[in-house]
Amino acid sequence: MAEHKRRWLRLDNAAKLYPAVRTKNWCNVFRISITLNERIDPEVLQAALNVTIKRFPSVAMRLCRGFFWYYLEEITTAPLVTPDLPYPCGKMTSQDMRQCAFRVLYYENRIAAEFFHSLTDGNGGLIFLKTLAAEYLTQKEHVEIEPKNGVFDRLEAPNDKELEDSFLKYDGHTATSRREETAYKITGTREKDDFHSVITGIVDLSDALSAAKKYGVSLTAYLVSVMIFSIMEIQDTEIPDKKKQKPVKVLIPVNLRNYFDSASMRNFVLYITPGIDARTGEFSFEEIVKNIYYQMKLQLTEKQMQARITANVKAEKNKFLKVLPLFVKNIGIKAVFSMTGEKKSCITMSNLGAVTLPKEMEKFAERFDFTLGVQATGSNNCGILSYKDKLYINMIRNIKESELERLFFTNLVKFGIAVTVESNQKDEV
Repeated sequence: MAEHKRRWLRLDNAAKLYPAVRTKNWCNVFRISITLNERIDPEVLQAALNVTIKRFPSVAMRLCRGFFWYYLEEITTAPLVTPDLPYPCGKMTSQDMRQCAFRVLYYENRIAAEFFHSLTDGNGGLIFLKTLAAEYLTQKEHVEIEPKNGVFDRLEAPNDKELEDSFLKYDGHTATSRREETAYKITGTREKDDFHSVITGIVDLSDALSAAKKYGVSLTAYLVSVMIFSIMEIQDTEIPDKKKQKPVKVLIPVNLRNYFDSASMRNFVLYITPGIDARTGEFSFEEIVKNIYYQMKLQLTEKQMQARITANVKAEKNKFLKVLPLFVKNIGIKAVFSMTGEKKSCITMSNLGAVTLPKEMEKFAERFDFTLGVQATGSNNCGILSYKDKLYINMIRNIKESELERLFFTNLVKFGIAVTVESNQKDEV
């Protein structure tokens, strides 16, 4: 019998960054999890994964190193599902990614999928997890689940449009500048063994939406404003002299599928970094909300996004860069990342929005969570989503100090939003 020829893919425009800048102790991993109303059966979960990966060829991949670029190569068998790790978004080594660049984990009632960011973005990861959960419930509960609301038909052949690099498709003629001021950074005492603390704030979605509506802004703009307000309090304590302070900015991933027609299951996300220049004086919360609202309005347009896509693709198309060996490219990309990259924001806040399911699944699914790995040079990150009537805010850090989480959730309460707090450590917040 002839050996199956493995599919391979060039990394998409956004994905090229992540292998180049990863280090021995850090790589860009994110997690999406679903909590069901019954204990997970690992054997059924494995059987469900065996079926599901055939529908997601851009996810069922391992990371390979070529002479000029990294690339992705199809895996022929699903990875083994494993018990969950002591903390989310744990280290994924180079050897791990050469075998498979994602993993599926379980703990009691929870199924979690963790992805190296070169495979996909939050949108793609969520679709994969929901489809995996649908296949699991189909096998375990013998229910028929309609392929809708981001659940794919597991027996359907993958669509070529799901494999496209949409950045190249929407490359334009005019590029925008990527220059930005360096932002303030929160520092602290690094956890032993690189442990990641996670504090989750659970909020009634209606309360959060009402608070945002009071100021006439989106939920994301409101939460970003609360975060900036909280970080400014920390900087005021650490650096009382306003003249010596730095801008407080939040990096917000933007799902470009909301602006451009794309069915890609790969990365199709760019970032904006709205913020406040703390050196210009004192700001009330109302002033911060108004500033962030207008900054986001100006940056979140189709033309602005296309100009940013063009800036990113322009570097990739550089003829000189194309012929450089990979090890030379990596040196250059790391140098640019260290000078720009995460230095331009204090924290990432990524909101996946409202998670919906086919009605046949809803009675089995109790909650979803979205957790980002910590930054390479920063200490904190924040993933957000809502499911049914609850908003889940997952804040992760690799330092002992929980001051940011304490202030953020305290400020939400001060602004009239009740918060239930969970943690993977005792004596938190």
